[in-house]
Amino acid sequence: MRVTIITTGGTIAKTFDEADGSLRNARPVVELLLAALRLPDLDIAFLHILSKDSLDLNDSDRALIREAAEQAIESSEAVVIVHGTDTLEITGELLFRELESPRVPVILTGAMRPYEFRDSDAAQNMTEALLACRLVAPGIYVSMHNRVLRFPGVTKDRTRLTFCRNR
Repeated sequence: MRVTIITTGGTIAKTFDEADGSLRNARPVVELLLAALRLPDLDIAFLHILSKDSLDLNDSDRALIREAAEQAIESSEAVVIVHGTDTLEITGELLFRELESPRVPVILTGAMRPYEFRDSDAAQNMTEALLACRLVAPGIYVSMHNRVLRFPGVTKDRTRLTFCRNR
């Protein structure tokens, strides 16, 4: 299966800078994360388009994400977009509106804690997103924390620190 992974930054990719004690989006970490998994029949292509906290994304950034997704859909059987969780629902809704009937699944995922943290949910969420690529029909989804939710109508539950359907 050919999957394109688009990276945009977000908490999943935050790295610790020992010199100044900061956490920031300095480099993609998804390739490192995936190297620890057994994925014998996946052909993965990477598009590293942004390295931003999702709170810093603007309309131009979201247009770039949409364009990258459109490009990836043409050459892939599924697309995973690694995105910060704070505004993932905004990007998911935009993709739902603007990518009319994508021919493949487009799965957004991320993490509540950076990959570099011992108690990170990054590996779980990436693994689940890759599995969702095989199981869901074409459309726009978020896959995190043992859930796959289809847009529209997905929101971040800031109390439970996961995603849910709008109530």
